[in-house]
Amino acid sequence: MAEAHQAVAFQFTVTPDGIDLRLSHEALKQICLSGLHSWKKKFIRFKCVIVVVGVMSSTYLKVDPSLGMIARINRTLDTTNCMTSQTKKVVSGVLFSTGLWVALIVTMRYSLKVLLSYHGWMFAEHGKMSRATKIWMSMVKIFSGRKPMLYSFQTSLPRLPVPAVEDTVSRYLESVRPLMKDGDFQRMTALAQDFAVNLGPKLQWYLKLKSWWATNYVSDWWEEYIYLRGRGPLMVNSNYYAMVYITPTHIQAARAGNTIHAILLYRRKLDREEIKPIRLLGSTVPLCSAQWERLFNTARIPGEETGDTDPRTQEGWGKLCHISVTERLSTQPGSVTQSLARLVSHSEPLPAHGAALVPWAKCRQDYFGRGKNKQSLDAVEKAAFFVTLDDTEQGYRQEDPEASLDGYAKSLLHGKCFDRWFDKSITFIVFKNGKMGINAEHSWADAPIVGHLWEYVMATDCFQLGYTEDGHCKGDPNPSIPCPTRLQWDIPECQEVIETSLNSANLLANDVDIYSFPFDAFGKGMIKKCRTSPDAFIQLALQLAHYKDMGKFCLTYEASMTRLFREGRTETVRSCTTESCNFVLAMVDPSQTVEHRLRLFKVASEKHQHLYRLAMTGAGIDRHLFCLYVVSRYLAMDSPFLKEVLSEPWRLSTSQTPQQQVELFDLERNPEYVSSGGGFGPVADDGYGVSYIIVGENFIHFHVSSKLSSPETDSHRFGRHLKQAMADIIALFRLTVNSKK
Repeated sequence: MAEAHQAVAFQFTVTPDGIDLRLSHEALKQICLSGLHSWKKKFIRFKCVIVVVGVMSSTYLKVDPSLGMIARINRTLDTTNCMTSQTKKVVSGVLFSTGLWVALIVTMRYSLKVLLSYHGWMFAEHGKMSRATKIWMSMVKIFSGRKPMLYSFQTSLPRLPVPAVEDTVSRYLESVRPLMKDGDFQRMTALAQDFAVNLGPKLQWYLKLKSWWATNYVSDWWEEYIYLRGRGPLMVNSNYYAMVYITPTHIQAARAGNTIHAILLYRRKLDREEIKPIRLLGSTVPLCSAQWERLFNTARIPGEETGDTDPRTQEGWGKLCHISVTERLSTQPGSVTQSLARLVSHSEPLPAHGAALVPWAKCRQDYFGRGKNKQSLDAVEKAAFFVTLDDTEQGYRQEDPEASLDGYAKSLLHGKCFDRWFDKSITFIVFKNGKMGINAEHSWADAPIVGHLWEYVMATDCFQLGYTEDGHCKGDPNPSIPCPTRLQWDIPECQEVIETSLNSANLLANDVDIYSFPFDAFGKGMIKKCRTSPDAFIQLALQLAHYKDMGKFCLTYEASMTRLFREGRTETVRSCTTESCNFVLAMVDPSQTVEHRLRLFKVASEKHQHLYRLAMTGAGIDRHLFCLYVVSRYLAMDSPFLKEVLSEPWRLSTSQTPQQQVELFDLERNPEYVSSGGGFGPVADDGYGVSYIIVGENFIHFHVSSKLSSPETDSHRFGRHLKQAMADIIALFRLTVNSKK
């Protein structure tokens, strides 16, 4: 997704004084800091009261569950001569029961970590499970406990392994072979082999050291250098959006009231850790839950070089009003609606130049560090999330389906450029006609976390809270709820920088070309009849569409996750492979037979699935190369190989939005409650960004973005090629597609 944009031409400067020893010291310092940051998060919650009570009760009943250990501890305490006999008996029991509890916890967690370090199940043939894997699954379930909470598995997740330099270099060369001419590939091979023999092992030593010390050898550097040190605008370049089809009410305040209430219910579940941890393989293998920690009360604080992402000191939410979580959950959604209706009816339109509070680091320091500006800024930055009551109407219109969905997506991505708070973790947007969506900042977490919240909110809004027949929230409003309070800003001194920033933001927003469209000719139900992965099918269709659109292949980025490991985030699947290129070339060659194309499709699909599994299990190449580059910069060692690798543009950046809580929606009974997923801005100036969500058995929604200023790209043209590519591939299998639109 957006990290592909930041990763291109990534570099930073380290200027320590002194000789090589000092340079090595700088690298070691950064590794040490990473470890300290990881260890700050590690603590054990001793819930041993039951064990202590049980042991003490048994001793009073003349039963010794310790097999003599309590007596030994008691005799040791006899030598102190500072406790009574009864006190020593109690202390001995407490010490034994606490030690027993710690031993059990450590044993259980270490055993589970060993079990979760096995990933062979992922590479097994689909639909076939060996007896050994079944036994392994049973043991994982036993050690996982009956009702794990959100963070129950965190200390049991294995660390992300550091791949061998030789393996990473070999897979990199394999990935770029179809994209380079023979001469360029030979030159790159020479650079890669020299790196693998000479500089690579030295850089690898530092990464190995970090992987032993820190919780995750990638994630903190990834967040720091790819996100926080990025100097480009967050709008379009980094933030992404989520949208939704269904509109149960057209009353803006009612939709906002219900949804805010649902978000706060989710937040309460999160605070209590009642959200079920996401698990794969039949709810067996857990994924890391660390990214949920910064969902609420989080904002990027800009700096000259970097920014902090975790100011979390006050509960509430804010736009023009600031309401505490505790107060709002004690009332019905109708009371929220009442407050929002007052806000809408009494608010005055702000002039554009007075609302665009960007850019930002120096301006924030100069003009927003004192007085009422600081108070208002604190109200926003320390809020749980940001709310925009948009005065436009958005959403699907039957009379103009393409333009209406494209406008909806663009509004969620950038709005009017001054009516979203792009630094907040999430900005919740409600439009005048009751449509809604989310704009999310990317540094704190990846899209599946926001998607999980969004699924819960959609289901709670429509199926639990609901609306009256006239579209209002259910329940009676509380007449004693105070009116919203307008935040006060004093900004005459920074009018010029605001005008300049708004002009720049408008240029960026107006250059975005988005094509958001539903694809309902067929879905994963029919794709599975082809005996292939739906994701591999779509990725091959994207390769075919891109070739038809551009007449060439390009470096392709597909985001996968590494949350099988503690504090894992993403890894890159390089979807353009030699196998996929062979398949595409066969598809555009009229002399090729269907049978030959099918054979090439199967080979390319299996290759893609293998690469995806490697990425998920810590054997991807791009994060490893990124971290090697970071170490090289700290050591001030120039690497032509790494520099060239990190500067290669991703002209096709793709991402799938996963559905995680399918049990919340019955698409047979409520077919209109399909999700439309979300999207992101174009990654390269002359490339495409493509996001898609596979919903149910018969529906896929695509979001294609590019830049209007590029003469080479056209999002609608690419979308048409993608539809045709999907149809061309399914036709190989002689399957009948849906005629219903």
